[in-house]
Amino acid sequence: MLRALFLCIVLAAMATITTAQPLPAAAPPATRQQALKAIEHPEPAVRRAAVARLGEIGTMADADRLVARLRDDDAPVRQLAEAALWQIWSRSGDRAIDALFLRGVQQMEARQLVEAVATFSEVIRRKPDFAEGWNRRATAYYLLGRFELSMHDCDEVLKRNRHHFGALSGYGQMYLALGDPDRAQPYLERALKVNPNMAGVASTLRLIEQYRAAKQRRTI
Repeated sequence: MLRALFLCIVLAAMATITTAQPLPAAAPPATRQQALKAIEHPEPAVRRAAVARLGEIGTMADADRLVARLRDDDAPVRQLAEAALWQIWSRSGDRAIDALFLRGVQQMEARQLVEAVATFSEVIRRKPDFAEGWNRRATAYYLLGRFELSMHDCDEVLKRNRHHFGALSGYGQMYLALGDPDRAQPYLERALKVNPNMAGVASTLRLIEQYRAAKQRRTI
């Protein structure tokens, strides 16, 4: 029963991160400053356009504003904000680094994980402050089952990007895969605190509580 429950927990955790597809919105603001102003507009359609535009032209300095939109009253704004954060996080500000980063992403998609690790290692060597380089290598290590190396890279991500709900939930996934829900829970809770729209994380936390309750009943 425990093995089955752990399997359910891990499978639920695997669905924690969603890369939202941008939804149709009003005409986007032309400049970054206009978008930052429009992101607070009372009309949801205007906020949607502003958030989508920040995904296209925003910088890491805009991350706090977008994280706040993850709690917007409008569901499409929340979805667009998540997508915009992933877009911004994936831009290093250097075309050559971005091209190398894209190669690593493509290698991961092709399940060329060892090659992807090598590519992201070069990204990190060239631009160590680029948090997403560390995050993608952490993901490749995770898929290779090299959890200790993946956790180290997640630590590096969080040093550079405290809002990275992907790295936080990834940490939780690894502890779940190792059969340690008690250590997984704080990371999953932190991920959900940053991004409350992660249904997979919320579901996983409920499963952990069910596991803990079942364990307690067996000890009575």
